[in-house]
This record gives sequence, structure tokens and C-alpha cells, in this order.
Amino acid sequence: MDVKQLDYFVHVADLGSFTKAASLLSVAQSALSHQVRALEVELEQTLLYRNGRGVTPTDAGRRLLAHARGILMQMRRARDELAEERGAMVGHVVLGLPPTIARLITVPLFKAFRRTLPNGSFGVVEGLSAAIVEWLLEGRVDIGLVYNPAPLPPIEITPLCEEEMFLVSRANAVKRRPAASVSLKDLPRYPLIIPSRPNANRTRIERQLAYLGLKPKIVFEIDGVASVLDLVHQGYGHTVIPLNSLRSAALGREFVAQPIRRPRLTIPLALIVSAQRPMTPLAKGLLSLVRETALEVLVNGKP
Repeated sequence: MDVKQLDYFVHVADLGSFTKAASLLSVAQSALSHQVRALEVELEQTLLYRNGRGVTPTDAGRRLLAHARGILMQMRRARDELAEERGAMVGHVVLGLPPTIARLITVPLFKAFRRTLPNGSFGVVEGLSAAIVEWLLEGRVDIGLVYNPAPLPPIEITPLCEEEMFLVSRANAVKRRPAASVSLKDLPRYPLIIPSRPNANRTRIERQLAYLGLKPKIVFEIDGVASVLDLVHQGYGHTVIPLNSLRSAALGREFVAQPIRRPRLTIPLALIVSAQRPMTPLAKGLLSLVRETALEVLVNGKP
């Protein structure tokens, strides 16, 4: 194997097409196909299913894809660190964000980055908190901002804030004036639409109710806040989310949001980085900007 083969393979697998990958890489499609085929011959494995609609990774291809992304990222980090030894704050950093948070902080974070670290670049990938933790372990992201991370030896966790959880209902589904808050012990009375495990919000809800000997009443499992809120808006149930998730995904629609109290239900939001890989100066700079921007937007409510 060589780096070019791995890079070509990752591009083809990610784009699902030799034609699109060849165009993006500015290489002939025949050369690209030859390099990927040579990789398959060397590994004695079929890495891609080829059909008229494009390509998809085989089981062996998916396993190699995880390794290849990590290898390519490690090489990029090595180049960035050597460049920074020359005193230049250059390189590329990848940040993992939950979709609802990404919608709120990406633009102000980009502006702050361009202003303070103009010679570097950064990318954002969106995913559930559990997926971002996996990507950090695999080396696909350098920094993650996640809900309710579980302590793991390979990860350094820096708490950022505690977000209060709200019971969210359709406005006209509440016949009487809603109470100022909802008791945690009363939460099982409400049919909930929430994501499947291991979603951080769901894990937090189930764990806190378990302390009271209770379980939530789950009527639908939907992985995606926007889709969950669509169903709530149609009157199929309620959901439990931080208010910032409602703020980012439900603009222009009417909902009733009641804080969950007695005891207060919150979910921690934290920054995570690898405890096994050194951070470049550029990554440290972005980490500081993420902390400042997230606090300003999520806690202080600045646009």
C-alpha cells in the first residue's frame, strides 16, 4: 500500500463514484481505477461493490476505510506540526459538532477563526455525540463538542456548561395554560418522540428517571431533531431537548417548552480531544475559539 492508493480509495468510497472522485482529484478515471484495483489485488480483498449507479464499500472496504482515514489524518497532522515548527500557524483542523449546535455556532466560529487564525483552515463534520466520540478515537476529528460524554481513557473531557432540558409540546395541543415547569417524576405520563440509543439526550433522560425507579414512555424513535419536532408539531407526541436545540431547528413554528424540575433535568455539554495525540498550536487555537464562541452563543444567547 502507498498513501496515494489510500487517498484515492477514500475519495471513491466517500463520493460513491469513480467519475466524481477523478474530477475532484484532477486525475484520469482510468488511473484512479487502476490504483484502487492494485490496492485490492495487494490486499486480496474486494473493497468496493461496482454497479451502474456507482460504488459502495464492501465489509472489508469499510474496515479499511476507517484505517485509511486515520492514516491520512495522522500524515496531515505530521505535516502541520512540522510547518508550525517554522513558526507558521498553518494547517487544517477538523471539528465535530451535533447538527443543532453546528447550525448556531458555525458562522460566528468561522468569522472568529478567519480573524484570529487567518493562515489556517478548519472543517466541520456533523453527527450525533456518540458518533463524534467514535470519530475522535479513529482520528477523523481533532476536536469534538458533545453532549454527555462518557469518561474514556483515550479522551480528555473539558466541561463547558450544563444545558437545561425542556419538555416540548405543540402549542395548540396544550388545552389549558401550561404549568411553569414539569416534575421529572411526571415525565412518564407524556408520550415521547426521542432518538434511539446511544443518543446522549435519551441516555440522560433514561438514567435520571431510573434513579426514581421510572421509565420514559417512548412512542417513536427518530434520529434527528428536525424530524422529531416535525412529528411533535403534528401532534404525535412530545419530546425532551435542550432549549438551544429548539432554537436552532424550529424557527418560525409554535411550541410550548416547559423546563423539567424537581429535580432539575440538565445535560452536560463538553469539549473532547484525544489524550493520545498531541495537539498542534492551530488545534489549540481553535479549541479556545470553540469554547468562547459556544459560551457566547449557547449560554449568553448571542447571535
